[in-house]
Amino acid sequence: MELVIDKVSMRFKDKKAVSNISLKLTPGVWGLLGANGAGKTTLMRIIAGILKPTSGQVLYDGVPIRALGEEYRALFGYLPQEFGFPQEFTVKDYLIYVAALKGMTERQGRKRIHELLEQVSLLEVRNRKIARLSGGMKRRVGIAQALLNDPEVLVLDEPTGGLDPGERVRFRNLLSEFAHDRIVLISTHIVPDVEYIAGCHAMIREGKLLATGTTEELVRLVEGKVWTCTVPAQAVAEYERRLRIVSLRNEHDGSVSVRYLAKKPCNDHSAAAVPRLEDLYLWMFPQSGGADRKKSSRKQAVSGNL
Repeated sequence: MELVIDKVSMRFKDKKAVSNISLKLTPGVWGLLGANGAGKTTLMRIIAGILKPTSGQVLYDGVPIRALGEEYRALFGYLPQEFGFPQEFTVKDYLIYVAALKGMTERQGRKRIHELLEQVSLLEVRNRKIARLSGGMKRRVGIAQALLNDPEVLVLDEPTGGLDPGERVRFRNLLSEFAHDRIVLISTHIVPDVEYIAGCHAMIREGKLLATGTTEELVRLVEGKVWTCTVPAQAVAEYERRLRIVSLRNEHDGSVSVRYLAKKPCNDHSAAAVPRLEDLYLWMFPQSGGADRKKSSRKQAVSGNL
């Protein structure tokens, strides 16, 4: 089983959203990492067969998905960033409706729906209208509909938005088990959601494929560029102006531990740190750090929450 993205490009008027991407996906969890606007959603919509690429093609087991048509849709599951639903539908009614669209019999659908409602912890609200659910619950309904037909290929676009930490852990565990003999592609800019469950990652920026590999392979790209040091609390603002900060942590003596990215240490008491996938992400996509991240880090460090 393999899904091959073969020299795929997508242009919208004067903008090239995806540029000549080639990638072979095999069973397991894959992370698709990139900042907002990198082209992740466009690529996923092409994989889903919703968009026809300007050039190139997507093949499943050697056959173009366009030629497979309904056969491909029957083995495919997709969760877009925003999924629509009729406002009057309850959770159960919506899933019964989706099951029918996917060609499942009523008996198959009801059995599978009950299983999924238990797995995503929605059994108690199955008769509640989706419009009245919290953002996290709506996201879990979206996850359930993507899994309904037990797909061989599952594509999830920012699936954990709105989920609390406990829900995210349960979701990651569910996907790890589900992906044993299936292809699962998760697009996200929340790195911890894929760092430990994805066997491989693909990183894209401005529509171009930057790198692919396992977590261990990819983090080698930032070896020698991740540092830690301890500084007085009053010096944190100055360090944030000069450095690409990954995290801040208050110490008991009033100082602050700083983890930062740089080609060389910024002072004599900095020590090299073992790189993580988040370090690589922030190195590859520096705009993802941004002023908001710095303000958040400073606020959390001062309050002692990091």
